[in-house]
Parts: sequence; C-alpha cells; structure tokens
Amino acid sequence: MYYHDKRLQYPVKVESPDPVYARMLQQAIGGIEGEIRVAFQYFFQAWGNRAPTTKYRDMLLHTATEEIGHIEMLATAVAMNLENAPTKVQEAGAADAIVGAVMGGENPRHMVEGMLHRHLLSTGMAAFPANCDGVPFDMSHIYASGNIAADMYCNVAAESTGRVLATRLYNATNDPGMRDMWSFLIARDTMHQQQWLAVIEELGGDAGTLPIPNSFPQEKENQKFNYNFFATAADGSPPPAGRWTEGAAMDGKGQFSVVQNQPMGEEPVLGPARPDSGAETQQIG
Repeated sequence: MYYHDKRLQYPVKVESPDPVYARMLQQAIGGIEGEIRVAFQYFFQAWGNRAPTTKYRDMLLHTATEEIGHIEMLATAVAMNLENAPTKVQEAGAADAIVGAVMGGENPRHMVEGMLHRHLLSTGMAAFPANCDGVPFDMSHIYASGNIAADMYCNVAAESTGRVLATRLYNATNDPGMRDMWSFLIARDTMHQQQWLAVIEELGGDAGTLPIPNSFPQEKENQKFNYNFFATAADGSPPPAGRWTEGAAMDGKGQFSVVQNQPMGEEPVLGPARPDSGAETQQIG
C-alpha cells in the first residue's frame, strides 16, 4: 500500500525551456540506467525477499518508493522543458548547431522533430516511460534474484551507471534549475551506492558473501579451477599481471593463479538426425 503527496520530493525549476534537453532527460526516466529501472528493481527485490528479519525488505521498499519520487521529478522536468516548444515541423528544425554534437552527428532536425511529435501526439508535451530514442522501457534490465547479496551487487552497478548518466546530464545543461535538480539526484545516487555496499558489509563483506550463493558447499566445486584466471591468447602469451592473477582471492578462500586455457574435452560428434526431424536424407544416414 502506498501514499502519495502532491508535493515534489525536491524542487524542479527550469529557467530556459529546452526541448532537446527534454529528450535527453527521457534517458534518465526510461533508459536502462534510469529511474524506472531502479525503482522496479528494488520493488521486486523487496517483494520477493525472504529472510528471518524484514529489515532488508523494508529498506528496499523505502528506497524503491523514493525512486518513484525521482521519476516524478524527471517527468516534471521534461514537461517544463517542453513549455513553448515548437509544434510545427518548420519551427522544430530551428535548433542550433550544438544539437548535432549532442545527438552524435545525426540530422538534428529529424531527431528533434521526431521526439517533439511523440511528445505532442502521444503525451500532450509530457514525459513517457521510454528512453531518449522513444524506445519503451521493457523491464528486461531488472534484476531480482532472491539472493540478497547478488541483488546488492546488482544494485551497486545500477546506481553506478545511473550516477554516470546523471553527471553527464548535469554537464549537458547550463540551466541553473536543472543543475540544482541534478545536484540532488546525484547526491542520492551517492547515498544509494554506499547503502548497498553497507548491506554487503553487514552480510560479511566479500569474505562473507562470496562466492554467491554462499549456501552452496564449495567442496562440490572442481577445486582445480575455482581460482584460475584462464589465459586465452592464441600464441600462449601470459596476460598482464593484475590483482586477479596472483595472491589471495577476494573471498580469502583460495589463491589466484594463471592457467593457459587448453581443450580438455574432445571434439563433439553428434549422432545422425532423427527420421522425423525434417532433416535432409543425407543427415539421417
């Protein structure tokens, strides 16, 4: 059960509406690094969380609900940036030269027109649950494994890529209101990265959680290969030395080493095709 407060979580102000920036903001809403992704990732992790204590479930629900507030802020920012945006094809092509650079060299007129028409025709100059190219978010990037440690590592990655996007969007505008909004959202990304890492630490850190799931007995692994770095250069040359090539493994349960990857199995030889498989006569044999 959820409650709604009509007031925004943090002020959203736009001094110079920019329809091109509205398009860019869509990535933070419905992109794979966006707020829809993390909100529903945390919700589904919470809804499926099983543990003797409910504190992790409760924590995830608090943060997932916070993320809905972030979607609301960004949707408001999109709408505000579309204030007085041109709705005619002739006007929509009037974007300045910087649009070409922002859009990666694509025809800026077509790019701006396409998103403006989508905002106009489908949403009445409002945000929608899609990325900056208008592709709807399909939930395929939501990770909820039922393993609290695995989920926390996924959450660190989600908040990290989200913060990368947020800093790029901060740098992509000179509007004071938009930068102020991003200063808040980037700060929240910082907290959430630390929050998920704190859960991992509380669970015992790398030594206590790795390998995931830590409930599977490691003696059932093939002990010969569980801490080898496989070198796969065709000429057999060793890989550059790194933390992952020698010394104690991150979980403290083994030692890293380098092994030149060699075939350990035989070339697979399959039997003839079944008579009812629809294969050629020559395959059936």
